[in-house]
Amino acid sequence: MTRPQEYADGPIAALRRVAFLLERGREDTYKVKAFRGAAAALLPLDPDDVAAHVEAGTLSSIPGIGASSAAVVADAVRGVLPDRLARLEAEHGGPLAQGGSELLAQLRGDLHSHSDWSDGGSPIEEMAFTAMELGREYQLLTDHSPRLKVARGLSAERLARQLDVVDAVNDHLDATGAGEGFTLLKGIEVDILDDGSLDQTDELLARLDVRVASVHSKLRMDADAMTRRMLAAVHNPFVNVLGHCTGRLVTGGRGKRPESEFDARAVFEACAETGTAVEINSRPERRDPPTRLLELARDLGCLFAIDTDAHAPGQLDFLAYGAERAAAAGIEPDRIVTTWPKDRLLEWAAV
Repeated sequence: MTRPQEYADGPIAALRRVAFLLERGREDTYKVKAFRGAAAALLPLDPDDVAAHVEAGTLSSIPGIGASSAAVVADAVRGVLPDRLARLEAEHGGPLAQGGSELLAQLRGDLHSHSDWSDGGSPIEEMAFTAMELGREYQLLTDHSPRLKVARGLSAERLARQLDVVDAVNDHLDATGAGEGFTLLKGIEVDILDDGSLDQTDELLARLDVRVASVHSKLRMDADAMTRRMLAAVHNPFVNVLGHCTGRLVTGGRGKRPESEFDARAVFEACAETGTAVEINSRPERRDPPTRLLELARDLGCLFAIDTDAHAPGQLDFLAYGAERAAAAGIEPDRIVTTWPKDRLLEWAAV
């Protein structure tokens, strides 16, 4: 991502960096939208016209530019480090985690992220560009499936259209040379239905690169029924990653939520048998699986995927939290599929 000394690259870069740091620090969404909206408003404008508005003091006359974003733009145009950016760098620009830095450096990608096609806050291309700027080799787009209506889950028709958009983003990156060494992968976070079946057609699931399957409903289901539900999903050949397996919330704006109850040993044994990766969900409010279950999955020989579950570009940096937990649990890097190069990852995920 754009670093503070590079604010002179222009006001759009400065605005994106401000938004990124707000997201990284889990600040209020309305603040983020103000700066990302301002960046989008400037994008089609001639830089000379923007500079003229700065000199005339009329930036706020541009739709989408408010007082706070105008101050950032004016400083950046004049070659001055914006005060807002300087403050955010001090507050949110440092390391997110105390440990796991060696493992973090070995992570090549992330298999769980959302765009504004479902419940994410930014367009697909912004998520891709940010992942690329963070040095990722691949980023899996995993918007929700149809049943999760509250998250605007994708119908089969919308998912099919999204696959074309992913192709277009990759084609653009290839054509411009901007995306050398980076690929946006096609994926889904597919709901595990009550009986363990998956909330999308086999035809579309077969067209995806990697598939994350998660429970989002009836989280307090009877333990035996939940175990059967999860086992059916893990044994489904389309499932590559078991997402946030307990569904718990430990902090954050949505409050707390207890773990789902299931036979973790049976589920993780099935993951080890089928080669399904257990997700280490890096969101601070999830920290899923809990440490005791993370260690159980480790001892049973499971593969893992350290994922951000990012719903905004700045949250793509959350990999640091997952790396810290995996390193503390002593999980070998080669058992973490997100340390693998793209070709090995895709071969593992192929149906």
